Amino acid sequence: MKYFIIISVFLFSCNTSPRIDKQVRNNFSDGEKELIALSKTIMNNCYYTTLITINQKGQAKARVMEPFPMDEKFEIWMATNPKSRKVSEITNNSKTTVHYFDKSTMSYVSFYGNAFIINDEKTKSTKWKKGWERFYKNQKDDYMLIRFIPDKFELISITKGFTGDKNTWKPHVVDLRL
Repeated sequence: MKYFIIISVFLFSCNTSPRIDKQVRNNFSDGEKELIALSKTIMNNCYYTTLITINQKGQAKARVMEPFPMDEKFEIWMATNPKSRKVSEITNNSKTTVHYFDKSTMSYVSFYGNAFIINDEKTKSTKWKKGWERFYKNQKDDYMLIRFIPDKFELISITKGFTGDKNTWKPHVVDLRL
């Protein structure tokens, strides 16, 4: 019994699952507000994004996705087939990256955070794009959502003068959550 209590306390205190209830910051500097606005412009110029997950062998896996626009909480929603590899990869390791690249302005924004698989009917009914019926024949069974909650983003925009550190090339960074 003594070992069970010790193990239980250890497991409880070592919970490594990410917190999805982190507060969105609302005290951004003027410079950060400018970067946030530019990040949204880059995203809006890109119809597709790249979702990067980590598989069980620790290998990064990239997929082209058709996201919904970022919402007011800086969350990005995407759809997938429940049988896709990314579902098990996100379930096993929620740490993910969502990357947008706009060739016309030589700009990119990479969001770093956690993704979660959402399969409740109410939420799914609010996130649907016309034309997806070709990919998801049965919306109830063949369709689920990915909710991506970024903690921060990095941005470079050559044409807008945001070129990062001239020596290290480190991009501009904005923390989105408290």
